[in-house]
Amino acid sequence: MSKIKLTVLGLVVTICGCSTSLMPRPAEQAVIPVSSDQIDNSFQSFTSKSVMPHLEQSARVKDINYYVRGLMHQLVENVKYVNETTPLAVASFVVLDSDLQTTNLIGNQIAESFVHEVHKFGIPVLDFKTTDYFRITPQGDFVFSRDFMELRADLPIEYALTGTMTRHQYGYLINARIIGVKSKAVVASAQGLLPDSAIDVLLNTNSNDGIPLRKRS
Repeated sequence: MSKIKLTVLGLVVTICGCSTSLMPRPAEQAVIPVSSDQIDNSFQSFTSKSVMPHLEQSARVKDINYYVRGLMHQLVENVKYVNETTPLAVASFVVLDSDLQTTNLIGNQIAESFVHEVHKFGIPVLDFKTTDYFRITPQGDFVFSRDFMELRADLPIEYALTGTMTRHQYGYLINARIIGVKSKAVVASAQGLLPDSAIDVLLNTNSNDGIPLRKRS
């Protein structure tokens, strides 16, 4: 009886094996060879989609850098005299309906973005906020300063890139220009609208900076 049982069991196993091999493999179970360079390691898998899904939606919002890049292209299209041999400095963009001594996070960030864009075009940029020393503190190591007594006054700055900001129903109207430091002549100009969508994503670290940033609804 044991031999008969074993024979029957072997027959059943054989039939099942044959039927399984004859059945088509579902598409989702298909085995596709994957090379090692297609496999994400722990660093590659640390993406905005896997760690911070909310960034996927916010990434669709064009930031200030995008609009500054457009302004820079306008400046380059009509610029005169400025080239790779003429040092340039970038100053904060100021509020138009003020004493022209008022700015905020937006105006400062526009200036910072322009430093990058001007440098990309091969124009030498002088950062006049850089001191001649490092200040080492428990809070950090610093080389920038906004105290004019700590900054050099003999920098060979020939042109300045700056501009004004005007509040608009849908954002800020930006007027950018490059000016000769000695002649005061405007050698390039650009205009554009910086929409609220690019402004609202900024995180203001100081609520008393001139113009409060609008909170997202």
